[in-house]
Amino acid sequence: MRATTGDRVTEALRLAEADPRRSVPLAAEVLREARGDGDFATASVAARALGLAALHLQDPDAAIRQLRAAAALGVRAGAGTLAAEARMRLAFVLNVRGRPRQAIREIDAVLRDPGGDLDGASLARAQAQRAAILHQLGRLDEALAGYRAALPALRRAGDDVWVKRVLSNRGLVHGQRLEFAAAEADLSEAEQLCRRLDQGLTLAFIQQNLGWVCSRRGDVPRALGYLDQAEQQLRALDSQLGWVLADRAELLLSAGLVTEAREAAQQAVSEFERERREIALPEMRLLLARAASVTGDHPGALAQARRAAGEFSRQQRPEWAALARFAVLSARLAGGLGGPAGLTAAERAADALAAAGWRAAELDARVLAGQLALARGQAGRGLGQLRQAARRRHAGPAALRSRAWHAEALARHASGDLPGAGRAVGAALRVIDEHRATFGATDLRAHAGGHRVQAAELGLRMAIMDGRPGRVLAAAERGRASHLLLPQARPPEDTALAGALAELRSTVAELGKLRSAVPAGRPAAAARLIQRQVALERWIRDYCRRQEARPALAQLPGPVPARLLARALDDRVLGDQALVEFAELDDVLYAVTLAGGRLRLHQLGPLGPVRQLIDRIPFALRLLARAGTSRDSRAAALALLRDAAGRLDDALLAPLAGPLAGRPLVLVPTGPLHPLPWSTLPSCAGRPVTVTPSAALWFAARTAEPGSCRAAPAAPVAVIAGPGLPGALAEAASIAAVHSVAALDGPAATVAAALDALDGAGLAHLAAHGRVHPDNPLFSALLLADGPLTAYDLERLPRLPRLVILAACDSGRLVVRAGDELLGLAATLLSHGTNQIIAAVVPVPDAETTPLMVELHRLLAAGQPAAAALARAQQVARDASPAAAAAAGFVCLGG
Repeated sequence: MRATTGDRVTEALRLAEADPRRSVPLAAEVLREARGDGDFATASVAARALGLAALHLQDPDAAIRQLRAAAALGVRAGAGTLAAEARMRLAFVLNVRGRPRQAIREIDAVLRDPGGDLDGASLARAQAQRAAILHQLGRLDEALAGYRAALPALRRAGDDVWVKRVLSNRGLVHGQRLEFAAAEADLSEAEQLCRRLDQGLTLAFIQQNLGWVCSRRGDVPRALGYLDQAEQQLRALDSQLGWVLADRAELLLSAGLVTEAREAAQQAVSEFERERREIALPEMRLLLARAASVTGDHPGALAQARRAAGEFSRQQRPEWAALARFAVLSARLAGGLGGPAGLTAAERAADALAAAGWRAAELDARVLAGQLALARGQAGRGLGQLRQAARRRHAGPAALRSRAWHAEALARHASGDLPGAGRAVGAALRVIDEHRATFGATDLRAHAGGHRVQAAELGLRMAIMDGRPGRVLAAAERGRASHLLLPQARPPEDTALAGALAELRSTVAELGKLRSAVPAGRPAAAARLIQRQVALERWIRDYCRRQEARPALAQLPGPVPARLLARALDDRVLGDQALVEFAELDDVLYAVTLAGGRLRLHQLGPLGPVRQLIDRIPFALRLLARAGTSRDSRAAALALLRDAAGRLDDALLAPLAGPLAGRPLVLVPTGPLHPLPWSTLPSCAGRPVTVTPSAALWFAARTAEPGSCRAAPAAPVAVIAGPGLPGALAEAASIAAVHSVAALDGPAATVAAALDALDGAGLAHLAAHGRVHPDNPLFSALLLADGPLTAYDLERLPRLPRLVILAACDSGRLVVRAGDELLGLAATLLSHGTNQIIAAVVPVPDAETTPLMVELHRLLAAGQPAAAALARAQQVARDASPAAAAAAGFVCLGG
């Protein structure tokens, strides 16, 4: 039996918010029939369905035309309620198109002159629609009042569609006001109603909103999960993607993933422009301004913020305009363009942001105003602003509380309470560390360290002003590689992740074979494989980011007391070692030495010249390593290497010669010092040198298990060789012979076999091509017989080897993020249980590593500690060839 016209138009209206592409032909058919029959009431509903579908299918102009037609048909039918329903939706679409004044006039006209026959539910829908427009304009208090007024009447009328809509919108207002429990309650009820009403499209929007709320409260894994679900559903329905991309961009920026955030924000801008959603564009420009500011691109931030401010003003959105004006002010001050009026402008901005309900931005404005006032000697004025900002340190998301504790530290420091300021800095750092310990993904933990930078820098500044070496050491330790010390969340056996990693290996291997067989041909086939590789890497990355940390949060580690470090430095084999911890502040390099039980603080000088010299070392080593380099070029490269190394030695270690006094060294680099091959420095030649991300990590490795820095005789030894590496098979065979074991090589050296061999080994040697992935260092890999062995693979091992030797180019190179947070193969090994790594931090000539590696293993087998064995093997290589680039590129990392 054919459905009645009423049933069909009701279904078309439902589909407009469930599957708009299916709604369009049904609504168009009903509209034609109803017009032909003179049934203008049914025609009005059909036209409204077409208007709603057009809105969701990125054609707001068509939506405006259809909704105006629906209103006219309602009037022609003598049905004021139908005309009002169409005008309500028309008002919303006008707002979407960036015409807020017209939208308010339209909805107010409905409320003032409804035609005399709007019932309670219709009036409530109009009130709710007006609240939604006010909401988008940033008038949150008025919007919330409108939602609250409309909801009881809608519930009484049993209008579940509009109840769901109001709950979803009200949940967002609660989220903007940081009322997260209320937000999730509203959105969860709306989600249940959506499922009951079978509205798939609206369900995607609610999942997106849940993701946004989770993002605001700092629950990154859950937020990513909701946003991924929403994006998949919206893509399946070919619906609007702008807002889900916008929410993803904001989430990524909050997690410190700035590059990804900018990319998502640019995609959102493109979507909004395509969807002609002018109301959303300035919000994305504001986010782009924030991202540019984080990366130090202050001119870019200023340009985006100014454009956003202008658009908000034209759209008559004063609350949002206040946020944009503060972004303009921040960019100007950061770029040195503030002028004397900056303090007053910052204070006014803070008050305007408070009035508009922007709590996080208000806090930042008050901190800025406070710092400006203190810099001008106006202590009372500055303290007033800082203390207002510090009020938020006990409640709210972790990022907000941490910034408020930072404000409290600034206030205490300015008022002379230095111990209290130190405690406040510790609280700011602890809030962030406790929060990111709930993340299961290593890269999220590392990038979230960016939120620690300002507080850690304040702590270091106070310590250097104090001048006591112990305080400087502790402050420097709080500001570096902290995620490596957090409790690690190894996932249980995860078949989905294992399957994706296996498929990635297969794809990369197939791509390699294709390129080897047809280097210049079959570009289409190669492009398909590359596209598949990118998609798999994104899936693995996002899947791991959605995982929450499983272990219960343990006591977070802090800086190790100097007396315990001094005790650990006295090694029964190496003798009395010396610790050197480098730190940078205001582009000046400092060092704290701990030698012979005594701490000393040294100011070494500007960091700029050191950066330039460090850049010369890899260049010289590459020239020395390159086959076919002429004699003159090799001589020039050797002279460049010796000059740069000598000048670096004068800058970094020569001023410390007295305390170091020939002792074996434990070096803790900062920033640009991480990629330095230390053995090239004259002071390090032939000297045992251990390079570690932090003294705390070194101490943890030293004290975890006696003798763990040496390969225990009873522990298994794994020797693994990958394909395509000149001399790898011979190197592996020679090293295996030293330890009387069989090498894993050839087709048998698969990733699965290698992981089995590594699990529980005491010593592991891997000779394979290495690849550093700069965008996502967890995809840095060693190439084995069936594809890449990535950091993601290593994270899944329950027992990593105590000592790992990576005889591959760049395998020890660490990717440094904000706050000296480190990522890469070596960082993964160190954070998951490996005590020491010997690896190259610069490109090395693969064929020339064999003599160095064989000598190294002979010394290890004879019981030499790893750092001493590497120093001796490098010395032997240098004696054989003064330009031994292969030897110079390796460092001993860890404990």
